[in-house]
Amino acid sequence: MRDLLVETIEAEGHDPEIDERGNVLATRGVPAPDEPHLVLNTHIDTVPPHVGYELEGDIVRGRGACDAKGPLAALLDAFCSATVSTGRLTLAITPDEETAQLGGAYLGDTLDADGYIVGEPTGLDVCIGALGSFGGEITIRGVSAHASNPADGINAVRAVGPLLDALDRYDEQCGPGGHELLGEPTLAPTRIEGGGPLNQVPAECTVSFDRRTVPPETIEGFLDGLESHLAQWLPADYSFEVGAAYPDSPHPDAFTTDPDACLVKTLAEASGGELRAFGAATEASYFAPNGPTVVFGPGVLADDEGPVAHSEREYVTRSEVAAAAGAVRKTIEQLLWWCPHSDLCVPPTCVPTLRAMLLWTSFGLNMLPVLISGMVENQLMPTEHNKILQYAPQ
Repeated sequence: MRDLLVETIEAEGHDPEIDERGNVLATRGVPAPDEPHLVLNTHIDTVPPHVGYELEGDIVRGRGACDAKGPLAALLDAFCSATVSTGRLTLAITPDEETAQLGGAYLGDTLDADGYIVGEPTGLDVCIGALGSFGGEITIRGVSAHASNPADGINAVRAVGPLLDALDRYDEQCGPGGHELLGEPTLAPTRIEGGGPLNQVPAECTVSFDRRTVPPETIEGFLDGLESHLAQWLPADYSFEVGAAYPDSPHPDAFTTDPDACLVKTLAEASGGELRAFGAATEASYFAPNGPTVVFGPGVLADDEGPVAHSEREYVTRSEVAAAAGAVRKTIEQLLWWCPHSDLCVPPTCVPTLRAMLLWTSFGLNMLPVLISGMVENQLMPTEHNKILQYAPQ
């Protein structure tokens, strides 16, 4: 997949590179002091299992259609076709958003910009915030003993009851409260593991949980608060430890962007979408500390019939991909426009151009990318300009 993306960018006359975390980056314009820099970001990975590609009129079905190959197609088209009159435009595509998110975290630390558009399925709404996400685990420790004499030990499984009660009461007693845009934080126990032989009192039990944060709470602050809270709830006979379920992965904090930011207003006007929160955690959280950040793209996480992204019925419409590309292109041209004659100059009307729409719609070794070239505004060129490529990554 990454090879195909690189080849497509090169075919458009640009010089992509792959950084040490596997991110694909391409830049237009030349870095200069006091000139704006805009970043377009999304990801090339998808979740399992494989869902085969289908094309039904305007609808593209298959794994990754809306999350996030439709957004990728829109951002790629806008990157290649927009007029960049001043400043710099960067396309930054990550390889592991659905798993470790090491690529996104690395870009957040190394890619400074004045604004970021993160491609995800928002139905063309402009999302100006998202919950933070943390997967953690609490390990409870007691003392093992023979099950025929349970009083000789301290049964770690028995502490699960008080622990679950403590988790249920955490936000009521210690949480940050609701957020105007993002709503309430959540804390959900999701897995319990413990015990060994049936004739042995277990000395250890682990309860895993999912935490969704809202500002001003940070992941670090939450962990400190949870540890203090549990110390008051668990019986003194037990010891416990709170940690990350995936200690080698970053954990995105919640973020919000000012609705009056120029990037927000420009993209909302171009797309006609509403301002709202995004319904899932994204790599946007890594960029938000650097500058105004929005989540935007074609497709939806769910529709009236149920889940769409990550589901067996995942789909996106080609017309919405084209509309997203047009909105991002217009935003780029308004934000990266300079006129030598007047500070009030506005960008010229965008001339329809022929660019590639890159739609990858499968997962694993049988990825089926669909390269649809010749997009003119919301219409597709005749079928002789379309190519369907079979591709298996190395």
